[in-house]
Amino acid sequence: MSLKNLLPYAMKEKPCDAVFTNAEFANLYTMEIERADVAVKDGIIVGIGEGYEAAEYIDCSDGLLVPGFIEGHMHVESTMMTPRAFAAAAVPHGTSTVMADPHEIANTCGMEGVRFMKRESEGLPLDIFYGAPSCVPASCFETPFEEITAEGIAELLADGTCTHLGEMMNFPGVYLGDDEVWKKLEVSKDTVITGHAPGVSGAQLSGYLLGGVTSDHECSTRKEALEKLRRGMHLMIRQGAAARNLKDLAPLLAEDPRLCVRCLAVSDDITPAFMRERGHMNGCVRELIECGVPPLAALRTTTLTPAEYFRLYDRGAIAPGKRADLALVDSLENCRVLCVWKGGKLVAQDGKILENLAPAAVSELPGIHKTVATPTPDELKIKLGPDDKYINVIGVAPRQFTTETLTLEPTVEGGCACADPSRRLAKMAVVEKNRGTGRLALGFLQNFPIARGAVASSVAHDAHNYTCAGMDDLSMVTALRELARMHGGVVVADGDKVLASLELPAGGLMSLLGADELLEKLAEIRAAAESIGCPGTEAMMQLSFMSLSVIPKLKLTDQGYCDITAGGTQPLTLKDLPKK
Repeated sequence: MSLKNLLPYAMKEKPCDAVFTNAEFANLYTMEIERADVAVKDGIIVGIGEGYEAAEYIDCSDGLLVPGFIEGHMHVESTMMTPRAFAAAAVPHGTSTVMADPHEIANTCGMEGVRFMKRESEGLPLDIFYGAPSCVPASCFETPFEEITAEGIAELLADGTCTHLGEMMNFPGVYLGDDEVWKKLEVSKDTVITGHAPGVSGAQLSGYLLGGVTSDHECSTRKEALEKLRRGMHLMIRQGAAARNLKDLAPLLAEDPRLCVRCLAVSDDITPAFMRERGHMNGCVRELIECGVPPLAALRTTTLTPAEYFRLYDRGAIAPGKRADLALVDSLENCRVLCVWKGGKLVAQDGKILENLAPAAVSELPGIHKTVATPTPDELKIKLGPDDKYINVIGVAPRQFTTETLTLEPTVEGGCACADPSRRLAKMAVVEKNRGTGRLALGFLQNFPIARGAVASSVAHDAHNYTCAGMDDLSMVTALRELARMHGGVVVADGDKVLASLELPAGGLMSLLGADELLEKLAEIRAAAESIGCPGTEAMMQLSFMSLSVIPKLKLTDQGYCDITAGGTQPLTLKDLPKK
């Protein structure tokens, strides 16, 4: 876009729309704090210095002016808020741009789900750019609404719905040369290709990089992060509600701040409660500084570096020709946001959004009114044959999404394998809902924290079918029935009573509530879950990953047990103990 028409304003021949006066601002090119006036016209910074006239003068003497924050990788759906509600929560924290991967709703609603997210992001005081989902389904063991192929990715990129390729989770498919995976990479070769490669190293990492992948947000150790930086990748330092790697990786930046040009702070998955407690990207800046990273280096990881990585050359810094996406903070160390401007317009002040954002319209989403048959008590029974001596069980560890494959003797009642609170053995059920088949798979969880009753959710990575864990069949029937009636959400049940529920009508993933109302409903869910011995937030988050087949080891999807480390499909019952 030509900015020639702005020359008279840059040359001080005509008055600008606004001048930010008495401004101390972060200069991320020379890595210094500069003091000067900042002139804005038509949402663009046109000049820096004295002598600019304007219709409005904005005094910045109470704080430090910084570029609007840029979130380099997240899933909006994980907030349980639609893009509109998320914008209302994030903008007051200074966030101006988000690079989002919509693979959650792509699993539940297909390509139309991705287009829904794009439509719902138009006209917001927040720019959201979407990555084309690269791995739908996550594996052949999961059942999404529809598969998104290389042709689908090309279509989403060509029509402007998406701007880059979302995280390439199928890293084995890349370095092993899978033809379908490489077709996806090839149709995306002119865009930024973001990565997902936990623990990938050595020759496998080299093979992964040949696919054109240029970043990773899955590093959890300094050694892994340094290897990926050395091999030319951008390092996304993740600090989310579930996975928090910032404290482990920040020492790299603290010891060599020059690496800030290759590092982005990201959140991946965050919740309304997490945002209320510590903010959004401003929280990352604060926490990086607390870990010894120089303030301007910390700031760059949330502004200019993500802008340059994603080729958004019109933002990320305070300089002529850049968008006037700005935030006034009390200091970089505290990073409390006082005011936020989007394109030079004041959009948030004192922690509050100034614009009334209309609720989302979900009526056009495919499958949202589909009625799915849920199991009866008899269908939940796991009847044992005469030779069935053992059962495979998902071994759950506190605050971990990886699991173990356990083989145990069942607790038997009436010839059926049952849940057993005394052994911390819960039953698990997954009901296919994306295609409306109602296909049922059953299994067991050991050490999942629940004493009685049942919890159920349509947030179940990555396919997001209906998932339930419980200590008795009646409670599970009640929870799943209520979940189906709402067409998705979160339910806590005890016997035939629903103790609490939260509707998630947007793809079974997102509420239509704002952050404050959603937090109130989540508090009700938490209290109800705790009443049945289930620590609400943590347990529900853990349950949501018990169907994610690409994370080791044993998982339960609508197709049954699978373990990618043991060759795939696994049986529920066994005649003998497996050979070691």
